[in-house]
Amino acid sequence: MQEILHIINEMSPYLLLGFLLAGLMHAFVPGQMYSRYLAKPTFRSVFNAALFGIPLPLCSCGVIPTAMSLRREGASKGAAVSFLIATPQTGVDSIIATYSLMGLPFAIVRPIAALVTALFGGQMVNKFASDDEAEHPEDHHDHVVHAECGCGHDHDHEECSCGHDHHHHHDHAVHGECGCGCEHDHHEHATGVGGKLLEAIHYGFVHMMADIGKWLVVGLVVAALITVLVPDSFFEVFADNSLLSMLLVLCMAIPMYLCATGSIPIAVALMMKGLTPGAGLVLLMAGPASNVASILVIRKVLGNRTQVVYLISIILGAILFGLGIDYLLPREWFTSHLIATTSCEEGPSWFSWLCTGLLILLLINALLVQPYLVRRKASHATQSATCEPEHTEINNNHSITQTIMNTITFHIKGMNCNHCRMNAEKALLSVPGVESAAVTLETGEAVVTGSAPVDALHKAVEELGFTAQA
Repeated sequence: MQEILHIINEMSPYLLLGFLLAGLMHAFVPGQMYSRYLAKPTFRSVFNAALFGIPLPLCSCGVIPTAMSLRREGASKGAAVSFLIATPQTGVDSIIATYSLMGLPFAIVRPIAALVTALFGGQMVNKFASDDEAEHPEDHHDHVVHAECGCGHDHDHEECSCGHDHHHHHDHAVHGECGCGCEHDHHEHATGVGGKLLEAIHYGFVHMMADIGKWLVVGLVVAALITVLVPDSFFEVFADNSLLSMLLVLCMAIPMYLCATGSIPIAVALMMKGLTPGAGLVLLMAGPASNVASILVIRKVLGNRTQVVYLISIILGAILFGLGIDYLLPREWFTSHLIATTSCEEGPSWFSWLCTGLLILLLINALLVQPYLVRRKASHATQSATCEPEHTEINNNHSITQTIMNTITFHIKGMNCNHCRMNAEKALLSVPGVESAAVTLETGEAVVTGSAPVDALHKAVEELGFTAQA
């Protein structure tokens, strides 16, 4: 267990820096740029999608509704797949954590491998699966026409050649214009640099910590179990066979849920047991980029051929880059930092212990305190909503419209992070007739006010890969 504690102390300063940078990206990078340059089915849109996705700190559950949201806003299918492949493999937080624990060569190769794999997958989709229809292809055009003009501005229906009405979408765009799936309505209220810095800190150390923190803990626990329970002789048969060891890792990684940061300690533990650096890279690539849930959602929303191309791209990319590390590059580049980390006799510094303590406190707040506060707030809101209509109708004649307005409550299954929640809210707000929408991640409850039909609300959510239940 001493090795795992050392891993935590090594990672904690870089993880805190990564979460801070993720928050700064969220607060200061204009959201519209994520969806404005991805519309055409060209190599350029595929390349843009990969570049946008690599630094974004999205886990493999949050990237699915985000990519589906990009698709609904006008991104080509190739761009959406490129984003799906590149984003979960990397992220500014995981790149920094990779450098801290595995060294500079791994930190360089990892985003390059994600970029090349995403470009290949996106181009293959444009060539061979662009006509592979989604589950509701007839509805797609209604959501994307505003983005296909390419100017990125709002249009009146008489000005746009497509003949569709764009007023309603723009009315709600302030709640979630960003194609990255982040919630930007509070950007309007963040005044000045100080306000945006507070927003960045809250996003990075609360929202991001809640999304990635639990999977980081899972990764550390799995790494501890491998270190303690798996004998060193278990992987000896794979030590001199890179391809066989990579196939073994693929069998474990593809169906299993791993986030980009949580996969790092597992890769380190496997390499300490004797697997090659190439096999470690395969885990870093294939683990975050795929899992059973994402595979099923891609098939449902983007089609069978797209799903096949997506999986082939991830598997081929991981194996080819893994073989390249094992046979074309000096092994010392990828093992020297690992050996130095595990064999270092000098104890961690006070700064590392301080960062570890702060990280633990932030994890407790994000995983335990904040969910409790949200559930308590939701409970009070439900009780208030139950009592409010009668009071309003008796004492305020001007609120009759609000009293008559429908309030629809249903549950959304499949949300695992705040990006999922934000994308669900954004999709509901885009439905004509919706006045307000609030989704609670912890309970999966969606409360929508307006005149929109229930079927339209369910369809908007299901187009992102979620399941709506009455």
